[in-house]
Amino acid sequence: MFSRRRFVGQSAIAAGLLGSVGASAQTAPPAQPHLAQTDARAFGARGDGQTDDTKALQAALDAARTGGPVCRVPPGLYRLDGALTVPPGVTLCGASGGVPHSEHPIGTVLLAYGGRGQAEGEPLITLKPNAVVRNLVIHYPEQTLPEVAAYPWTIRADGELCQILDLTITNPYQAIDVGTKWNELHLVRNLFACPLKIGVYIDQCTDIGRIENVHFNPNFWTRMALKPPFPGGDIKAYLEKNLVGFKIGKTDWEFISNSFVIFPRVGFHFDDFGHGPGNAVITQSGSDICPVAVRVDRTQNHAGVQFANSQFMSTIEVGPDNRGPIKLANCGFWGTEATQEHVRHNGPATLALTACHFTGWDHAGKGDPCIRAARGRLIVSGCEFMDSGRQAILLEKGLEAATVFGCCFRDGKGVRDDSGADVQVGLNAGH
Repeated sequence: MFSRRRFVGQSAIAAGLLGSVGASAQTAPPAQPHLAQTDARAFGARGDGQTDDTKALQAALDAARTGGPVCRVPPGLYRLDGALTVPPGVTLCGASGGVPHSEHPIGTVLLAYGGRGQAEGEPLITLKPNAVVRNLVIHYPEQTLPEVAAYPWTIRADGELCQILDLTITNPYQAIDVGTKWNELHLVRNLFACPLKIGVYIDQCTDIGRIENVHFNPNFWTRMALKPPFPGGDIKAYLEKNLVGFKIGKTDWEFISNSFVIFPRVGFHFDDFGHGPGNAVITQSGSDICPVAVRVDRTQNHAGVQFANSQFMSTIEVGPDNRGPIKLANCGFWGTEATQEHVRHNGPATLALTACHFTGWDHAGKGDPCIRAARGRLIVSGCEFMDSGRQAILLEKGLEAATVFGCCFRDGKGVRDDSGADVQVGLNAGH
């Protein structure tokens, strides 16, 4: 579980830890015991934190195409001044039996030095079709704050069924790219990181990608036991001005589950980034303490986006160009000190809210409603508005139609209709 109060200034820096990485680390079990393995040390990889191991690791990865398919990287600190490509069908596997934590980096750690100042440069790791990277910690030792340096993507998928599993990335500028190249069936699972610009970028996916158990939190940088330690500074303020947690473009049937981001500028952003819009189903996920939890600018007209069993400590915005349906079921909303509305609906499509609860809007006391709807169609059913003395729903001119039924309000300020549209309100209760 994340900690709001302890996310900074608590790096677990243990004296002498890094010097004993190789000697004290446990040997990782094979990813699959029956598969042949290629040992990176046999190709000259040192893992001493000083030697550039890029060429040695690449040689081991290339050899794994015929002698692998698992390229095993033993415990150590592997400096990379360049970039790696994982060939088709090959697994780049570190020394961990599960997800390694940056507070206890006793396994395999990749130290990324290359690409500083080159946001469009070659990614640190490129996965070719059916390639896998897993069980690693990746760290950028020269990253600073608040003067954050741009770096290329940490990991890019290039092809079908690329897999990114069981990783911690302490401080990537841009973490996971499953969008710049055409891809299908990508799988990102058990990823923990403190991204500074973009967490996951999804685009050009023509068949069913999956994002599972992805957690973006500053703790993975501020509390790490790697050197140099977290440089200090207001990481929360930086992220709230710069970070997009999940940037989602063209994707057919994207499934996102158990995923979370805290302090982003935008938690989940849906738009057309040059290849058309997409559709997605998001469950058991959330965006916490931020200006905008979800921004929907464009989705596929016939499918749109659905959130279920999710939580938002902020606002959902629907832009004027979105034509795909947006559905939220069994979701919870609560506000920060900066929260005005929880929902701003300005698009021509339908927004449906079912069995959701809301609290903590209109913090400034200026009369902002919980839900403001100015275009398209609105369906609100079985929802609870928990704050007294505040306007729950405001229907403005430009709205085409709305239904509000079966809801509970804390007082008489339920629905205010200034729209002149076809609006049906009934079977609501309040006191």
